[in-house]
Parts: sequence; structure tokens; C-alpha cells
Amino acid sequence: MTTTWKNPVSAFDPEKPVEEVVTNDYLSPQSQWDATRSYNVPTPPVGRLRYYHKWAGHGDKLWHRLRYWPTRRRVLDISGGYNSKTLRRQKTIEDKRPIWWILSLLALAIAPFFIPENQQNALLTAGAVFGIYAAINLCWMLIIGTAGIYSLATYAVVGAAAYGSAYLSIHMGLPWWAMPLVGSVIGLVFGVIIAIPATRLEGFYYALLTLGLVELCRVYVIQSREFGSATGGLYGADSYIPQDWPQHAQLLLGYYAGLVLMILGLFLFRFVNGKRLGRVLRMAPEKREAFAEATGVNYRAARIQVFLISSLALGFIGGFYSAHFRGAAPSLFSFDTMLLSLAMLVIGGLGRAEGAVLGTLIVVFIDRVLVDWGPMRFVLIGTLMLLVVLFLRGGLFGIKEQFRAWRDKKKSENRSSRAEKGGEMLPEEATETENKDIIYFRRFDKMQRDFLKKLITPEIIEEHRKRPLGQHSEALERVLTYFRRQPQNDKYAITVIEPFKSYRLVALSGTRGVAPRLVEDKIYGSPDEAYHALFLRRVQDLLEA
Repeated sequence: MTTTWKNPVSAFDPEKPVEEVVTNDYLSPQSQWDATRSYNVPTPPVGRLRYYHKWAGHGDKLWHRLRYWPTRRRVLDISGGYNSKTLRRQKTIEDKRPIWWILSLLALAIAPFFIPENQQNALLTAGAVFGIYAAINLCWMLIIGTAGIYSLATYAVVGAAAYGSAYLSIHMGLPWWAMPLVGSVIGLVFGVIIAIPATRLEGFYYALLTLGLVELCRVYVIQSREFGSATGGLYGADSYIPQDWPQHAQLLLGYYAGLVLMILGLFLFRFVNGKRLGRVLRMAPEKREAFAEATGVNYRAARIQVFLISSLALGFIGGFYSAHFRGAAPSLFSFDTMLLSLAMLVIGGLGRAEGAVLGTLIVVFIDRVLVDWGPMRFVLIGTLMLLVVLFLRGGLFGIKEQFRAWRDKKKSENRSSRAEKGGEMLPEEATETENKDIIYFRRFDKMQRDFLKKLITPEIIEEHRKRPLGQHSEALERVLTYFRRQPQNDKYAITVIEPFKSYRLVALSGTRGVAPRLVEDKIYGSPDEAYHALFLRRVQDLLEA
């Protein structure tokens, strides 16, 4: 809507008619203030609010922290600080993984009591296998993730320990409690043999060597009569599961024994990866041996130590395997078993204990429980592995960090879109600005520009074209006043090429001694044309801001 504005200056000359100009209707500046106050940035609760309890400060009392004996590491990483919003001291749990571990282990401990009767045999058997394979993958994670040795001979060590302890139990009467100990010795010997090439080979070449070693073991046990080539395995070893027990009791004992073995594997992973040996290996960026040695760290010896410790633990698991299943089978050395274990590590996430356990749980459930699916089980496992590789950087347990990085990126983009050119500061910039008057001035300037944008209409542009100088309507006068009080830096001006004949537009530098820069090559023939061109350029900048 438009109205007519009468020039009050024209009334001083009674011989001329009163000048009337079509202009905008009156718009109160209070409307922009009300609109700004009523506007709220939408903040959806998903991914933004953290429902974490904040404890009050301990005051003048001593703060006792629970620590892992005999180390100085805290059970819960609790940090204390001052909350500027509540004006009080508070304590927050920074690392909540121990809490989730305890809850998860408790859930696994009480899970057998909630299994339906028609599925107890399948689920308890799969649970025992899950515990054994989870312990194996935790040791393998130390080799690949912590030591950075791409060894595929993990199941060669487990299989050799299982076959060796089962052979001694069958032919020499070795009791079941000694089988894991004998398996540890066999695993350590195999670890020393396999670790020797690791001092010379790296990456892909060492992986090929260990893969050939696994295939060599598989061919040997298949063709050897002493290791049950005719019966499909070596069976008849002593077991910790009494044969006179009921079937449900045997399955329950095997389930809890596998769970205890997995917990021992978690303690080993924590002891190696969280202690000095693991920190030494993680200090070198991207496993750069030269950098580590330059800082005085024997990187190669640390890697071999982790490999030998893991081989010792894998041998222990191999002895437990033969005591659990009363023997060993050539499937331990098969390529399918190794691929399934690799899928467990990739799906859960490399380098994380929780990733190894979760990946093992998913793959074992699909492979051992969903037996009726047939070959579709392996298609499902391969699809999960492919999706994780394509869309997740750190496996399933890397979703949290990946989501937070994506959320922070989107939040930054939203802040940038809300903070217009020359308008309000970004939150990061506002917190670093000591003079808070600058923040409020820029906030007021943004509201004023939003109000002036509503005043820019074809009517006032036409009014300025007819009369660049002199008295103007209220809307045009507000716009011109805002343009006139802008700082000198990059402020548009008119330079005279030839008086009363040619003019050009320039931009002032705002610095003494620095000449203005030429804005455009167009030459205007009169001062009014130059004034109006300058006005149009300022209007364009205002609308684009």
C-alpha cells in the first residue's frame, strides 16, 4: 500500500503548487522490535539435550575417588567444575563406559533365566560360543588395533593350542584344568615363531604370510591321522562339564564359563591397551616407527611384546576351547571362520573392546541362532559388513562420534545462515569479544537493517531518482540517514572526472593515505545520475546483507 507525501518545504513558495510524492505507508520501527522479541530459534530435542545428572560439589570435604587396584586409574572419570548458569560447583561423569559395561554384563548374566524353554538349547549354546569368540576377538584386537600388526594367524594359534591340549588329554590323560595352561605354552611358542617375520614384513605382505600359515595348518590336520583326519576332528578330551549332569545344567555351565572367559579377555585388553605398553604404541601417529624411535621409544619391541602376550592368551583360549567341546575340529583353521571373525571386528569397530564384543554378539546370533535362514545368514552378515564400511567410519560404536561431528557441522551451518553479513556475531565470536557493547550494537544494527528492507519499494526509488538531494519522505529519509552514518571503510562516494560533465563511483578505503578504489567503469553525465547510481548500489548491498 502507498500514500501521498507532501513536501513541507514547497509551502514557502506560494506561487508554486505543493509538491506531492507517492511513498510508502507509515511503518512503525516498533514492529521490527516486536518481531525480533517474538522470534525463537527452533531447537528440536533430538541430539541436543543431554539428560545427565549433575551432582553438587563436595564443598570443604575431601574428595575420595575409587581407583583400580593396584593402579592409579579411576573407576569413573568424574570431573568437578563451576557452572556459570547455576552459579554453583558441580560434578559430572565424563566417561560412562564402565556403567554401560556393568549393566551389559549383568544383562548377560541374568539372560538365561528369561529365555523361553523351546529356545534354551539354541540360545545357551550360542551364548557359550559368543563368549569364546568374543575373547578371541579381544586378543585379536590387541594385535591389529594396539600393536598395528596385520596378522591373520589368530585362529592358527587357537587351533594349534586346541589340538595340542586335546591330543595330550586323550593320549596322556591331561586333566581339563591343565589344558588351558598347556595351550598357553603352545600359543606362546607359536607366537614366537609367527612374530619373527613381523620384524621384517609389514602390512599386506605379513597378512599374506600369516594367511598361508593358517592354510598350512588346515591342510596338515586334515591329512594327519593322529589329529583325526578319518573322524573329522580330534575328540575325547577331558571337559569341565560333567557328563552325568542334565542337558540344561551342562548348557548353563558352558554359558557362564564362556562369559567368564570373555570377562578375562576384557581385563587383558584393559591391562595391555590402557597401561604403558598400549600408550607407547598409541603415541606414534599412524604407527610411524621412525617418529616413535626418535622420541626414545623402542616401538618394534613394544609391538612384539603385545603380540606375544596376545598369543599367550589365544593359546589359553584354545585350551579352554578343547576342554569345552571335548576336542577340536579342522573348522578352526577354515577360511570361513576367519572371515566371520573379520566381520565381527569390522561391524563392531576396530580398536575398541566394546566393538569387538558387540560385533561378535551380532554375527554369532545370525550364524548360530538363525539357522533356519540357511545361506541367507551369510548374505545378511556380508550386507551388514558392507553397510558399515560404506557409511560408518568406526563401526557401530563409531556412530556416536560420527553423529556428533555431523550435528556440530549442521549447527555451524545454521549459525552461519542465521548470522547475516554484518549482523549478529557467531556464538564463538561473541564469547571471545571483551567489549559487549559491540555485540549489542551489531544486534541493533541487524534489527535496523531488517526494518529498512521493508521500506525499500519502487516508490521511494522513483522518488530518489527524481530528487536525489533535498527534503524526502519519511521512509526515504530513514534509509538515507542509515546510509550516511555508515563507517568510512568501503563506503561508496562520487569522484569528479570533469566538473559538471563526468563522474564515477569509488569506494573509500577508510585509511589515511590510501586512495579510493574504483567500483565500476561507467561514467555518469550529471551529479543527479551519479547520486542515484550510488543510492542503488547501497540499496543492493542492504538487500543482500
